[in-house]
Amino acid sequence: MNQSMLNLRKIKHNPVLSSLIILCFVMFILPFYSVETYSIVQNTTSHLGAQFAPNAWIMNVTFLILGLACIKESLFYLKTFYFHQICLHLFGVGLIITGIFQHAPIIEGISYNVFEDNMHSIFASLVGFSFVLLAFSASFIESKFKYRYLDIAVALLATLFSIIMASFPEIAGIVQRTMFIMAFTWIHSFTHRILNSSFNIKESKGTSEK
Repeated sequence: MNQSMLNLRKIKHNPVLSSLIILCFVMFILPFYSVETYSIVQNTTSHLGAQFAPNAWIMNVTFLILGLACIKESLFYLKTFYFHQICLHLFGVGLIITGIFQHAPIIEGISYNVFEDNMHSIFASLVGFSFVLLAFSASFIESKFKYRYLDIAVALLATLFSIIMASFPEIAGIVQRTMFIMAFTWIHSFTHRILNSSFNIKESKGTSEK
């Protein structure tokens, strides 16, 4: 397969990048059509999809789209890297299930489904853990040192962002949005680098055999 054909395939297979664009629109515009007290700075995307929140289905469908996009991306770009494929699969599955089970309502005093809220929290934690594991483990298969350092930095930043969200809930919303943009941008970049690296290795082997 020549480089032009490879680029054509890449253009047709950018599910994470496409879903990131959707996410950006939803997480910055939907707050204006959610609970009146919703704050982009303080409230997270989980609150957008919370139980009894207006138009919550939009955020929850977005979670489903993001999860499916990650699974599709892992199948296409990480075919021979099984551990990393599993990590991205878990990340995607976690997103899908957080879209199925909704967070507790933002407004206090409303009766809600505690089981759903607990399941949402568990799989939201899976999303965070699997991403950090993916980013850190990615450093072991990168072909260039600068990308290895980048992967480790992203893993550390994701961990730091999570700590900040827990320690300073008043800015959890904007921190999470920043983390999401970083995470999905990195996933898109990482998977494409791995595909290019694998292609270059095969191409160099083919040339040497000739």
